[in-house]
Amino acid sequence: MNIAIVDYGMGNLHSVLKSVQAARDLVASAAQITLTDRPEVVWAADKIVFPGQGAMPDCMAALQRSGLGEAVADGLKNKPFFGICVGAQLLFEHSEEGDTPGLGWFGGEVKRFVPPAADAEGRHLKVPHMGWNTVRQTQPHPLFAGVAQDARFYFVHSYYFAPKNPDIVLGSSEYPNEFACIVGRDNVFATQFHAEKSHDAGLKLLENFIRWDGTV
Repeated sequence: MNIAIVDYGMGNLHSVLKSVQAARDLVASAAQITLTDRPEVVWAADKIVFPGQGAMPDCMAALQRSGLGEAVADGLKNKPFFGICVGAQLLFEHSEEGDTPGLGWFGGEVKRFVPPAADAEGRHLKVPHMGWNTVRQTQPHPLFAGVAQDARFYFVHSYYFAPKNPDIVLGSSEYPNEFACIVGRDNVFATQFHAEKSHDAGLKLLENFIRWDGTV
């Protein structure tokens, strides 16, 4: 089995690589994990990890320049696929950030947080939303095996998913209002938080992804 981590120049790539390698070792898999900027490697991979970090207009432009867009789009059709942070945002039709079109795999938008100055407990809120938050699993999924309900994951983002179809929402968090932070359909699973920075819970998601055959 070959797992491609897509390198289009926008992401915490070495942290993602190390975390996927650690997850592979924990499940005693013989998977070959490749950090790659070559479309042909992504085309040939059995599974795809699609990270992203930074502003969505820059990420979309870098993806288009790299020539990786078609290989990523092909992987969305039929391969186990894990989108992370801006890599997950790129799967939507449009982002308010820079009025940017996305890949359109999921219907809906990526919207900017406009939180009140404080939450119900009087704690100051600011954008970007940064730090550890609990995640409520809203639907069962194979990647949640061994992940506790209300486990904490690490977020760094100013924009959030606003799907057209609520059925794709697999998990939610609050800042201070509820927002979708995990979405998925068929062979695609995507998180707003950084699984690679989320310690044991994030590592468990990646372990489950390595075992996953893309069915739900």
